[in-house]
Amino acid sequence: MQENQPIIYGIDSKPPLPRAMVLAVQHVLTMFGSTVAVPLLLAPAMGMDATETALLISSVMLCSGVATLLQTTFGSRLPIIQGVSFSFLAAFSGVIIPTVLKPTSEGGLGGDGGMCMQYIAGAVILGALAEMAIGFSGLAGAVRRYLSPVVVGPVIMLIGLALYGAGAPVAAGHWPTSLLTMALIISFSLVLARHSLVFRLFPMLLAILGAVGVCGVLTATGVYGPEHPARVSFDAVEHAEWLRTTGVFFPWGLPRFSTAFVVAVLAGYLASMIESFGDYHACSQLAGAGDPSPEQISRGIGFEGIGCALTGMFGGFSSTSYSENVGLVGLTKVGSRYVVQLAGVLLIVLGLFGKFGAVAAAIPQPVVGGLYCVMFGLISAVGVRQFAQADLSSDRNLLIGGFALFMGLSVPAYFYSDAGEAMINAVPWGLGPILGAVGKTGMAVAAILGITLDNLIPGTDKERGLVGPGVLVPEGGDIT
Repeated sequence: MQENQPIIYGIDSKPPLPRAMVLAVQHVLTMFGSTVAVPLLLAPAMGMDATETALLISSVMLCSGVATLLQTTFGSRLPIIQGVSFSFLAAFSGVIIPTVLKPTSEGGLGGDGGMCMQYIAGAVILGALAEMAIGFSGLAGAVRRYLSPVVVGPVIMLIGLALYGAGAPVAAGHWPTSLLTMALIISFSLVLARHSLVFRLFPMLLAILGAVGVCGVLTATGVYGPEHPARVSFDAVEHAEWLRTTGVFFPWGLPRFSTAFVVAVLAGYLASMIESFGDYHACSQLAGAGDPSPEQISRGIGFEGIGCALTGMFGGFSSTSYSENVGLVGLTKVGSRYVVQLAGVLLIVLGLFGKFGAVAAAIPQPVVGGLYCVMFGLISAVGVRQFAQADLSSDRNLLIGGFALFMGLSVPAYFYSDAGEAMINAVPWGLGPILGAVGKTGMAVAAILGITLDNLIPGTDKERGLVGPGVLVPEGGDIT
C-alpha cells in the first residue's frame, strides 16, 4: 500500500449501512469528551444538582445532533460535526456569575441554574440571528476573496495548537492510560492500517475500546480504586433517564434578555465563525474536496446560526464545528457526509435517551486526553500543509505567517493574565467583553493580523498561494 493513502470514502459516498454506523459511532466517541466537558464545567457553577446536570448533558447532545444534521444536509454539506463551542466559555461565565449571585428564587427548573440558562438562551438566540445574517447575506463567503494560504494556514495551525490545554494536562491524569491510547491510535492508523482495512477505517474506535477495556478490567479487579482517574465508572447512569420526561423545548423556562450578556456572546460568535472558517478548509481538504467555495462558507455560517438558535430553544449551549472530528476525517480517510449525518442521528438519540449518553460518558478522561494529543496535532499539521501552498521562500510570507502564528499564541496569554484582565475592565462603553473574547481566541487574533497584513503588503497571487496546482480560483480569473 502507498505511503499516502487515498480517500476511502469521499464526501458523496455512502458506505454500507453497518459499516457507516460503526464509523458514525467513532465520530460520536471522538467528540463526546469535549461536548460533555462544557456542561460538566458550567453546571456546578450554576448550582445544578445531579438530575439537572444530566438534563443539561442530554440537551447538549440533542442540540449537537440537530445542528450536525442541518450543517451536513443544508449548510456547508461537509462531513463536519457540530458541538458545544469553547469560544463562548468566557461569555457564559459572565452570564453565570452575576445571575447566580443575584438573590432571587425566580426562574424555571433549577432555580438559579435555570435562570442562568434562560439568560444564556436569550443571548444565544439573538446572537444566532446576527450569525445567520452574516452567513446568508454572503458576507462570510465574500471574505474568502481576501484569504490566502498565508492567512488560512496559521489559523488552522492554531485550531490545534490553541487546544494544547486539552492534551497533556488531561492525559496527565494517568499517563500510562493516555500513553496506551496514543500508542494504540498510532499503531492502528499508521502500522496495522497498511495491512487491514478494518484498522484503516476504525483506528480511533478500536483504540478507545482497547484502552477503555484495559481500564475496565483493572477497575473490576480492584486495581483502580474509587478515586483513580482512569477508573471506569457508570455512576452517571443512575442519574440519567431512559427517556426524557422534561420538555424538549425551553426545558429551563422561556428566554430572558440582557444587553450586556448579548454583547458578550456576540464576541464569542465572532471567534466561533473564524474558527469554523478554518475548520471548513481543513475538513474539505482532508475529505479530498479541495478548498470550500464562498457559497459553501456562507451556507455553513448561516446554518451554524440556525443550529445555535435551535440550541437556545432546546436548552443547550451554542454550537460550532468540531476540530477533533475534522482530525478524525484525516486519520481515517473517510470523508463521507452520510456517515456524519448518521452520527447526527445518534447524537439526537443520545439526547432523547439519557442512559445511552451516560454510558458513553463513562470513558475515563486519560483516554480522552490521549486521543486529543493525536487529533489536535494532526489538525496543526494540516495547517502547515495549507501554509505550504504559498511560496515559503518569500520573506514576505514567512514574516506575515510567522507573526500571525506567534501572536495567536502570545496575545491570548496576555489577555488571560492579570494585566490583560485589568485592560479589559478598563475599556469603556461596554466593549471590554468583546475585546476580551477576541483577544483570548488565538484563531481570531491570527486571522485579524494575517488578513490585514496579507492584503496591505504587496505580493503576487502566485507568491501568496492563490494560484497554482490544487488552488481553487473563482470563475473569471484572479481571486483577488
